[in-house]
Amino acid sequence: MFTQWIHSYRDLPLLINQWANVTRWEMRTKPFVRTLEFLWQEGHTAHATPEEAEEEAMKMIDVYTKFAYEEAAIPVVVGRKSREETFAGAVRTYTIEAMMGDRKALQAGTSHNLGQNFSRAFDTQFMDENGQRQHIWQTSWAVSTRFVGGIIMTHGDDAGLMLPPKLAPVQVVIVPIWKKDDEKAGVLNAASSAKEVLHSAGVKVKLDDSDTRTPGWKFNFWEMKGVPIRIEIGPRDVASGSVVISRRDVPGKQGKVFGISMEPSTLVGYVKDKLDEIQASLLAKATSFRDSNIVDVSSYDELKEAISQGKWARGPWSASDEDEARVKEETGATIRCFPFEQPAGTKTCLMTGQPAEEIAIFAKSY
Repeated sequence: MFTQWIHSYRDLPLLINQWANVTRWEMRTKPFVRTLEFLWQEGHTAHATPEEAEEEAMKMIDVYTKFAYEEAAIPVVVGRKSREETFAGAVRTYTIEAMMGDRKALQAGTSHNLGQNFSRAFDTQFMDENGQRQHIWQTSWAVSTRFVGGIIMTHGDDAGLMLPPKLAPVQVVIVPIWKKDDEKAGVLNAASSAKEVLHSAGVKVKLDDSDTRTPGWKFNFWEMKGVPIRIEIGPRDVASGSVVISRRDVPGKQGKVFGISMEPSTLVGYVKDKLDEIQASLLAKATSFRDSNIVDVSSYDELKEAISQGKWARGPWSASDEDEARVKEETGATIRCFPFEQPAGTKTCLMTGQPAEEIAIFAKSY
């Protein structure tokens, strides 16, 4: 289509983002992470110069990095793929790599600078400003439903999902509690007004007023669904004009606060502060988990030891593609990326002992 659409430098840059379902013939599937069919957002762009294409590819990996940190609370490592791991047909592939709860790496999003590889194959040319015909420079980039798996496996625990407030479809669930019939109306009225107050303040809130399930059942159910905050309202709370608030990310009594006033501005202020706190806390927890499971290595033996313990190994690398293949064969780990953040100073390749310009991160992955 680009070959039909693009004829002149005036047609550039052409920036396309489409949502599409993709089918892939996977031998072994895993829900969200590797499926026969997935939904993704895929970008395809065409440019007049290699510099513009590189700028676009870098811009998009930056967008993905920001989304991972700020919305999903996933502290990804951003970097460049090795030659072996670069997308076929790309000049360079940039990636965000996330550490899951089992310490395996998940490639959570990629951005490719395709150079002129595809435009030469499809003969996609344009007339430049000097009247010369040239092949376009392209990029492509995508994040898929695999990212949902990343959110589940970064934050989830044995009780179920734990969703970052900024992405949670329900941020607050209100569970009314009554034993006697004459308590029901008062409790439900208080619960409804709390719901209205939060809803009108822009909080995504749900009132679970079904009377076919016990409060305990509802607590477990909404915990499993990953709702960040639960508000409990019983007859005593109605009498004192207050509520009980529980955090999903802090289990048991530690995460429970009693006596929060139902007065609208107090309730809204408290809930919004807590949602922000939970968002920050999930990122901090995931970051400390990631950092405590990355080992700096300076030899192949140290790399093998780190990988055998299920950790990520980070060390200087300037060895060959064959050496990289050997690491994969012997340890099951691959180079996840050469991080953009690199330490200063001279380095020695962990495999060959030769000078190395960059450190790489090795890990087992999904």
